[in-house]
Amino acid sequence: MTDDPFYHDGMRQLQDARETRAIADRLTQVTLREAFTADDRAFIERCAMFFLATADAQGRPDCSYKGGLPGFVRVVDERTLAIPDYDGNGMYRSWGNILVNPHVGLLFLDFESPKRLRVNGTARIGADDPLRESFPGAVFVVRVAAERIFPNCPRYLHRMRLVEHSVYAPRPEYTPPVPAWKTFEAFRDALPARDRADEPREP
Repeated sequence: MTDDPFYHDGMRQLQDARETRAIADRLTQVTLREAFTADDRAFIERCAMFFLATADAQGRPDCSYKGGLPGFVRVVDERTLAIPDYDGNGMYRSWGNILVNPHVGLLFLDFESPKRLRVNGTARIGADDPLRESFPGAVFVVRVAAERIFPNCPRYLHRMRLVEHSVYAPRPEYTPPVPAWKTFEAFRDALPARDRADEPREP
């Protein structure tokens, strides 16, 4: 386990004010782990989305949504995740942050059978990662070295049902449509050359 304490002074201050220090410590003893279990693997690899928290070199936070088809996040081994980077808006706020501050927090959610799992660790980008070719549509692969893995109570998760997977989610032998925003006049001249060839429309 990492040498960093799981709770810092600010957390302890609120725990003491609300008399939750004992249960906070018990939750750490019972649920906190540094290796993925078989259940963790099954849960992560059936998720079609997760939320990612990063911060820049000054500690200013950023939060983003990452989506794909189930299995797009892989548990490579008991302490490592592999995540493909797909074409986006080109801002690279999240992945750019890890180049200057590798600490990340991931939140995996199931809204149909309420469950959530948090993974904290460090990330690195691999343009030549050997897994890249096995992720259709991946620009590069991000590997997350898990340091703390822990479930959270799902009581406040609203029950929602998946209607359909995004048509933009990469998959084998499939070319996703180009999003409509890339055809807007305000953006077209700033797009990379690869995105200016034609003017496909959003379905």
